[in-house]
Amino acid sequence: MHDITIPLEEIMIDTGEVRLHVVKAGSDTGIPIVLLHGFPEFWYGWRAQIGPFAEAGYRVLVLDQRGYNSSDKPHQVRAYSMSNLAADVSALLDHEHLQSAYLIGHDWGAAVAWHMAMRYPERVEHLAILNVPHPAVMRSHLRSNWRQLLRSWYIFFFQLPWLPEALLGMNQASGLARLLAQSGNPGSFSDHDLDHYREAWLKPGAVLAMLGWYRAALRYPGEVFLERRIPHPTLILWGARDAALELAMAEDNLAWCDQGRLEIFPEATHWVQHDQAEAVNRSLLDFLGG
Repeated sequence: MHDITIPLEEIMIDTGEVRLHVVKAGSDTGIPIVLLHGFPEFWYGWRAQIGPFAEAGYRVLVLDQRGYNSSDKPHQVRAYSMSNLAADVSALLDHEHLQSAYLIGHDWGAAVAWHMAMRYPERVEHLAILNVPHPAVMRSHLRSNWRQLLRSWYIFFFQLPWLPEALLGMNQASGLARLLAQSGNPGSFSDHDLDHYREAWLKPGAVLAMLGWYRAALRYPGEVFLERRIPHPTLILWGARDAALELAMAEDNLAWCDQGRLEIFPEATHWVQHDQAEAVNRSLLDFLGG
């Protein structure tokens, strides 16, 4: 278990379209890091990273992305288009009077981080990606790799009306709890952790909003599958035992990065920052300080 023992500040920012919940830690004068969570997490998904980064002197900004936890949950699927999601991160930087920051993203948060680097390259200093491929790599594997297409079955299931949110949210969100507990390594998600997640998932409209990300991705694919090179220093961390994403995609990301480096964690799952938190933190801190 990784309890957060340092002081946290919680704020709400208004982007003009949505209100977003942000957790802040560390020095106001430190180099800024923005942490972007994925599905079905929220800011708490970075609980093992917030303290070490803050103690290393960084200014840590952890966003509840739209649709999650205490941030607004628009009803329209279009609200979860990738351009809107990337614009939220840009709005966070504006609110904090920052021209740029280091970005670290996992899962859908990694997808948003890739898009920030492509859409707003001047706002990204270094980019760190955990277990999600560059959009061009994802498109290529979905078209040519039948094993990856089979692994992505849940994306198509999530397009169904009402049924996915009903199944995932029933019985105190037990479906989402099983998803985390069974797809990570033993002990990566404690009962204490899952209680925190359930509190976020059971907020009104949360599960529907979280699924809106998947629905927007298929309805507006032009927003998702950009094919632009990444000029920034980029670190890609990949848990080899990811149940949803083929390991073959990991190395393919380097072809899209001018300054890319890949580190594979053979015993980690999709939840690499939970499974091997200390090793991941060392890799990230070494990269950010380089």
